Amino acid sequence: MYSDEENMFSASHQPGPGSPAAAVAPSAGAQEQIAAIAETLVLAYGLHPAEITRIPEGTATDNYAIVDQTGRQHFGKVYRPRSNLDLELASVELSEYAADGGVATARATRTREHELIATHGRLPMSLWSYVPHTETAEGTLTGARWAAVGEAMGRLHSRLATHPAAAPALEPGAAICDAATARERFDRLIFAYQQRPSLGEFEAWALGAARERHAVLGDVESILAELPPLTVQVMHGDLAGPNVLLSNDDVAALVDFGPPTPGYLAWELMRLGCDPASFQTHGVEKWLTGYTNLALAYRDANPTAPADDLLSSVRVGCAAMLCSAFPLSAPVDRPHLVDPALESYARARHAAALTILEQLPALEEVLRDALR
Repeated sequence: MYSDEENMFSASHQPGPGSPAAAVAPSAGAQEQIAAIAETLVLAYGLHPAEITRIPEGTATDNYAIVDQTGRQHFGKVYRPRSNLDLELASVELSEYAADGGVATARATRTREHELIATHGRLPMSLWSYVPHTETAEGTLTGARWAAVGEAMGRLHSRLATHPAAAPALEPGAAICDAATARERFDRLIFAYQQRPSLGEFEAWALGAARERHAVLGDVESILAELPPLTVQVMHGDLAGPNVLLSNDDVAALVDFGPPTPGYLAWELMRLGCDPASFQTHGVEKWLTGYTNLALAYRDANPTAPADDLLSSVRVGCAAMLCSAFPLSAPVDRPHLVDPALESYARARHAAALTILEQLPALEEVLRDALR
């Protein structure tokens, strides 16, 4: 029920001035793409660009910071390939649905034909309002930001509970992930690493981490077996730190939605709430205080959510992280993604998952006491 893909690490987000994107020197192919974007901006949006700069984030889209001739800033997403445009459109529509319900999101700019995605030019793309003076929540959850993020998630889930794609329903919590399938996945990954004639430093670490994950899957099966039925409903779909834009201590926008797909609320709560960078920076005690504040604010903003979703979220997140092979599998399956940022994320996420597993009873007791 949860995604085990690279979007668990990489998110196509717009950077704010607090975390500026580094400009990418355009190659000949990139210059041609920028020319095609400029043409689409003029024809589809009636917008004349003064500057178009590639943003080096995003795995499913090519992202651009755009300044028009009036000095106004925009955020552009170029889609690849065209065969996925139906899903991309559904994602944009879900973002608009959330915004129409009062959730803080970036707004998509419609074309002259009132379309959310421009499809008639050389490059299909969407154009978004730029949210100024922001930074992402990746590694920056501190103080009052915890409660602000919890409130924003509560508002979001409350709104998406009314989405026509699927009504909220209770499903067995144990189905959040399959430890037996995870065991097979880690067996294959360990074997793949062992077949290599030599391993780099990160590859050697990933092999060791995969073995550690494999060794605790029996514990994962035990904690899954104790989960009650939990809420499954339409969610954001990629709610991680890079897709939460913060302005000081407020949530300015939730961005980069997925298509309207049902999933476990408890997992989406923990996925954002246990941002590995924040966990690593502040340690388990400060993290638990922050996560408790997030959960309390979430409950206030979404009072109809069953208490079990909040109470079980730490257990759900721990199991899902331990069952996930990514990013340990990246050097084998997606070597093009491996860079220092991914390596740091992998180490932080692995350490967080094992720490939570080790201290799970105590962490759940603190959360349960706070939510009574």
